[in-house]
This record gives sequence, C-alpha cells and structure tokens, in this order.
Amino acid sequence: MDDPALDTDPQPAPTISRSYSTFTKFILYETRRNFYLIGSNAADSGHHIIRINRTTQDELDIIEDVVEYTGKEMSIVLKMLDDGNRASGGLGKARVVFGLAGTDCPKFTSSIDLIVFFPGFIRFTAGWYMIVISKRSVVALLGGHYLYHCENTDIIPVCFNHKVDKPAEEQRLMNIFKQVDMSKNFYFRCVCILSNLGHTQAHSIDPSYTYDLTSTLQHNLTRSSRPNNSPWLFNDRYAWNHHLLACTFAGQDIPRLSPPWLLPLVHGHVDQAKLTVLGRVIFVTLIARRSRHFAGARYLKRGVNAEGNVANEVETEQIVAEALTTPFYYPATRDQSGKHIDRRPSPNYTSYVQYRGSIPIYWAQETTSMSPKPPIEITVVDPFYSAASRHFDDLFKRYGAPITILNLIKRREPVPRESKLLDEYTQCVRYLNQFLPADKKMVYRAWDMSRAYKEKTQDVISYLEDIAEESIQMTGFFHSGPEPYSHIIPVDSGEQTEWRRDILLQNGICRTNCVDCLDRTNAAQFVFGKRALGHQLYALGIVDTPNLAFDSDAVNMLTEMYHDHGDTIALQYTGSALVNRVETYRRMPHWNSHSRDIIENIRRFYTNSLLDADKQTAINLFLGVAGERTITHPPVRGGYRKWFDEEHLKPAYVLNECDAALKEFVKCRGDFWVEYYRPLLFTSLGKHFAYSMNSTLKLPGKTAKDMNHSPFEPHGRRNRPQHPRSVVQGMRQWMSASPNAQANKPSGNTALWPDQKHNTTGAPELDKYSTEGMAIRLLDPTVSETEEAEYQGYIDQCQELLDAPSTMGERKNIEIYSNAVRTAAGEDMAEWSWPEDSLPKYIAYVERGQKCYLDDGKFGEGCSIHFNYEKWLNGLSG
Repeated sequence: MDDPALDTDPQPAPTISRSYSTFTKFILYETRRNFYLIGSNAADSGHHIIRINRTTQDELDIIEDVVEYTGKEMSIVLKMLDDGNRASGGLGKARVVFGLAGTDCPKFTSSIDLIVFFPGFIRFTAGWYMIVISKRSVVALLGGHYLYHCENTDIIPVCFNHKVDKPAEEQRLMNIFKQVDMSKNFYFRCVCILSNLGHTQAHSIDPSYTYDLTSTLQHNLTRSSRPNNSPWLFNDRYAWNHHLLACTFAGQDIPRLSPPWLLPLVHGHVDQAKLTVLGRVIFVTLIARRSRHFAGARYLKRGVNAEGNVANEVETEQIVAEALTTPFYYPATRDQSGKHIDRRPSPNYTSYVQYRGSIPIYWAQETTSMSPKPPIEITVVDPFYSAASRHFDDLFKRYGAPITILNLIKRREPVPRESKLLDEYTQCVRYLNQFLPADKKMVYRAWDMSRAYKEKTQDVISYLEDIAEESIQMTGFFHSGPEPYSHIIPVDSGEQTEWRRDILLQNGICRTNCVDCLDRTNAAQFVFGKRALGHQLYALGIVDTPNLAFDSDAVNMLTEMYHDHGDTIALQYTGSALVNRVETYRRMPHWNSHSRDIIENIRRFYTNSLLDADKQTAINLFLGVAGERTITHPPVRGGYRKWFDEEHLKPAYVLNECDAALKEFVKCRGDFWVEYYRPLLFTSLGKHFAYSMNSTLKLPGKTAKDMNHSPFEPHGRRNRPQHPRSVVQGMRQWMSASPNAQANKPSGNTALWPDQKHNTTGAPELDKYSTEGMAIRLLDPTVSETEEAEYQGYIDQCQELLDAPSTMGERKNIEIYSNAVRTAAGEDMAEWSWPEDSLPKYIAYVERGQKCYLDDGKFGEGCSIHFNYEKWLNGLSG
C-alpha cells in the first residue's frame, strides 16, 4: 500500500520562517499505482514530494505533500513506499537516465535512474502524458544562478494501463506535437520556494523565484510598481509551456502545486560571452524571449490579432555585468565597532531591453501563388485602430512611457507592397497619438533603411546610432548602483559634473520593426545594442566615454552575438538564417555573402511554401491554440478617444520603491553559494562554466600577448608601427594630468611636448630648477620616445618568450645547451655527441686552471699568454 500521508489532501502548515529552498533537480520514482516526483535543493538538505495517480487516465490526480523532509527522513519515506508496494514490485526505477554526467545524488537515490525536470502534462485523445527534461546544459550565469538549455525531453504515459481508442489519431497528434523540437532553443532556470511554508502561504507570497528567466533583470531585482493580477508568479507571456501547465489545473483559480514544481520554459535565444579588459572581466549576456501569443510561421502569422498581440514578438535584453563578485550583492561585513552590516546591492549589473514585433494592423500575405514575395493586403480597415490601441496600451503597461517606434519598411517601390503598410501604420500612430498627453506621446521614426543603403545617400549605421542615442537618453537603462566615483572628477574647465547617487531605471521601450522583423530589424537592434553597451560600460567605470569604435574586439564580439541572435530568431520564424547582416549595411560584406544570401533566400522560399503549414499546426497544438479564423470584421472597442489606461502612463518602475525592493532582494533572495559552487559534486576548475565561456581572447588570431591590449581599440590603429599602443598608451594616459592632453599634443617628437623649445607666448620662461618650474613639470610630466620604447621592451620581454616557438633556436645551439646540462648532471662523457674539437678545448681549459702561482705573485712561463687576463682576475695593477 502507498504512504497514507500522500493519499489525502494536505492541510496548510503554519508559517515558520522565510528561508528559501531552491529546487535544482527532480527525481522520479514509480510504482504500479503512482508516480512519486521528489524535488531537492542543491545542498540535498531539503526535499519535497508529490504523488501522481496512475490508476485513472481520464483525470489527472496530483497531490503535493507540503512537508519539507531532510535526507534521512526522505529515505524513511521511500523505504515505507517500497515496503508498501512490494507485492506489486516495490518502488521501481524510472526508465530514462538523466544525461548530465556527474550529477550528485542524495543518499536515498541508490535505486534511481532518472533525475528530471518537469515542464508539464499533455493529453491528446485519451490519457495523460508527463513531459520531463532528461538532459540539460549550462548556457549562462547571472548572479551565481545558472541558466540552462533543454537538451533532451521524454514523454511518459501517466496511466500504467494506457488504453487508446483511436490509436491512429493518437499517433498522428503525437507526431505533430513532437515537431516542436524542445531540444532546440528552449531555456529554463531552476526555481525556489519559501521553506517551511504551507500551500496557502506559498501562493500568497510574491517573491518565490531566485531569478525568473521570463522577466528582465530589472524586474527580477526591483519588481515593477504595477500590480500583478496573474495567478502565475512568472511572466506567462514568455512561458511556452504555459498550456502544458495550465491544462493540468483547468477550472482552478490558482494551481494546486507550489511554484517550484511549475517550471516555465522560454523559447528564444540565450548567449553569453566574456569581455577581458586588462585583467577586468565583463560578462555580456543576450537573452531573447519569444512571446507565445500569436506565434507561428512567417506567412501564416502576420500583423495583429483582436487581443492586440502581434506576430513575431520578441523581447531582447542585453545584460552587462562586471564579474567582481559572483552574486547580486556585496557580502555582509562588520564595521570598525563590530556592528553587523547587511548585504549591499552590487553596483556591477546593467541591462537594456529592446522590443520587436510585426506592424499592429490587420494585414496578410497569401501563399497560394508561387511568388517569392506574395502581395501584401490589408485585410481589415479599422478607422479606430482597436487592435493597435490594445497593443500599445499593453506596451505602456509592461514598459511604461515613452515608447519609440522605429519603422524601417520601404517608402517608395515600383509596385506598392511595403509602402501600403507604411501609410496605414503612420496614420495609425498619428490617430492614437492625438489622444495621449503631450509628454506621453509615442515617438515615431519612419525611415527607408533599404533605400538609404542602396542609394548610398546616408551612412546607415551612423543614422541608426543617432536614433539609438536619442532613444536611450529618453528611456534610460537599468543600473543596480550609483555612478563610479571617477565620474565626479571635474573636467579642465573646473565645472563640477552632476553625479548620480541612486540606481538607474529603464522606463519605456524602443519598438523596432520591418516587414518580417528579421534582417533590417536585427541590424538596427545591433546598433542600439552597441550604443547601449557603451553606456553600460561607462556606467560601470570600464571606459571613459560611451562611444565605442567599430572593428574593436568588444564590438566584434557583440556583432557575432547579435548575428547568432538574429539567425536563431529567423530560423524559428522563417526556417532560414539572416539574409542581410550588419557587415552588409556597413558596406563591408564578406566575400561569400552574396552566395550565402541567395542560398538563404531559397531555403526561406522552400520552407514558407511547403513546410509552414505543418509547422503552424505543431505550434498551435503545443501552445493549446484552437484553429484561429481570419478576422473579417473590426471588433467593437470600449472607447474611441480614451483608448489607454491612465495608470499605464505612469512610470512602470518608481525609483524609491525599486531601490527598497532591490535591498530586500539581496537580503532574502540572493543566495547562490550551493548552486554555484556545488560542493557535493566532484569537478575541476577548468570545467567550470565561467572559465570555458567564450571570450574576446578566444577570437581568431588572438594570443597571450593580446591580454595587454584594450578590447576597445580599433585593429587598424593598433597596427601602426610609428605609434605603439597597448600598455604604453595606458601609462601615458595615467601620467597625463589632463584627460584632454592627448588631443592637445603637438605633432612631431613627443620629447618636445609640452615643454616647447620655442616660446611663442612672449611670456618670460621659468627657471626649470625653480620650485614653480619643478611643480609644473611634475603636474604635467612628459615621456620621450626613448623612454617609451624602453618601457615597451620591458613589458614585452616576457611575452616574447611566451610567444616564441620551441624550435626558434638553431639546432647546434640546442645540442650544446643539452650537452651542457648533461655535463652538470655528471653523466658519462663517452655517450655524448660533442664536436671533435670541443674535447681538447675543454681539457686545456681545465688544465690551465690548475697552474701553480709563484710565491712572489708572478706566473710561470706557461701562463704568459693569459697573463693579462689572470692578472685582471687577481686585481693586479700595471
């Protein structure tokens, strides 16, 4: 028989403490009557268990035991379950092995074969299936919390005697469901719950996740000022397994399971790389979250639906953090009097969020013809733009004001296609803007990016950078601390600059779109990301200006990250990679870019024409979307003038509230030690994710010598022989008292500046040995070319040895050195391969040293040849 404690509905337990317990793994046991899923934290000090009934296939019966067990107590519970089910085979093993090699298992898992993660359940024609993640891999690290990629999943029937009345239909639906490959571009993050809390208390407390991957870094650390009316503690817009979780608890206001059992899966892209800046390590993370609403294939999902959800909606977040400390906080310390000081938020985290989505009007493209570019048709003309108003009101709710709209579609075409959308979209924004307050109006920027590139009338990248700078200045970005103290240093004019003492918040968003929201949109978002990277590094005190140069290691690394980001989003939406990349719009295309673009266009046309229908059916089944019909009439709206909620126009993140929430987060929800260091797992430092992460030092052609070069320096400037850079440049800047001294240096020999040999001012020259002259020289020191070259040689001497190959010396020198070492070791001379004339010379040298000196200090006749040398050795004069 089963454990009676799990056969009844659990009673709420009293609240004991507010300590947190993170579920890092789930272990599945099975008997003939039940599945038992055990959730354990990283330290194996706390375990929870749920029971899934296997005796019925019509209903899904899940019961959670709210008691938290220790390892010893859980062993006793499992022993009781094994004894109670011994007549039916006992507590059997799970069927699939967890693929993460070396995962530490609790003491009670001697009969375990499966350690899984549990994203939900699915049902087709008869019976329920449990979906488990049986393999994962680490892809990113944020604040000591790992972000994982789903590598493999398994579908397990819940009922032990699973009966299917329509096996052909069941198998067909199963095959369609499996077309959504959960082993590609699905990401998750282990979650936690308050320990020792009952079921009711666990649902009533909001901060139940250490880090929620479905939300931005700013939202995780500070929490939005907007009230959260959702029953889910994560952002269900970006949880692609929402249907797999919601169908389990259909008809219930809140799920019956605690938050740690509800693992949201994010579909999109996650990438992380390491930026090495002269010994300082910066983590650059790029996260793309694809919305589950109105999701699908390219030509089958266009525009907007009645709820205001647009096609190909992706939220892109760029996180830049200095790895000075691993968690989101500085450790607790004690002051000089011994008083305890709580944790302090780490000021080393920044993030910037962008948004892309289809044009929010009703439009479509028919794929019945074999044209590679089907004509664009506006299916519904709504003079009040009801769907667009819902869409923009939702953006105000999520991100706040202001909203910048960057529209990159074509303006002039031989045959109107995109220009139809341009006119309608422009009229839509103009109509909605007239009802907004003057300080909350949406900023609309329509620019034909394709024509500007083809006609060569504008620098595409420079124009986008200007727009990016304007948008970032309006919306800001998130920074978890004040500005560095170096920003408070006055400039040459003596004016005191304003120094920010508080955290910085992002209120507002830039919404970018083209027709497909792929090629042009990704290039524009890269430019925004590059501009934001400069501001983020400047806020962290890494660079002295937010202007980053192209062709530097830092920008090249960010370019590759956005290329991977764009390729992934394009493959999910169209079935092919990007066609036009950033180098195309910089007019620096790769030699094979034209042929690659042709191949990608062919792939895109083939996929959209032949495969998209099946792909859309699979996505609809996975997301639980019923067959959507085409809207043939405009929906009725509530108001024609007040299309927005006034509360949504207020800042989504208020400074005082967010600052208090950030301090509360680091006190209660920032624990990371056991999950990050994993003391129960035997591993090596070289296999640690932070060491194996991609880095600027791993770019092609990099050597150990490049560690002394700045990653923000353009490659062309570094290769100039007449102006050596790297460490010497940093020394020169450090020795200069004025930050603008480099720009004011006269041309010519550096030994002449700033002490010019010709006095052009007419003022009397100071005595260089006077106190005033010495003080002026010390405040404005100079470095001559000779001293600079000498210092550069001193710096590079060890690097030359590191870079030198082992075969650099001539063979005869290597042989002589090897024989000399063997000589010092006292080996037999007969085995050596000395040159023939070497042995007599060596014997003569030894015998010469044994000549006897005369008593009067003079030498014998045999030593007359070496008289001067030996005389010098003995210190004799004359």
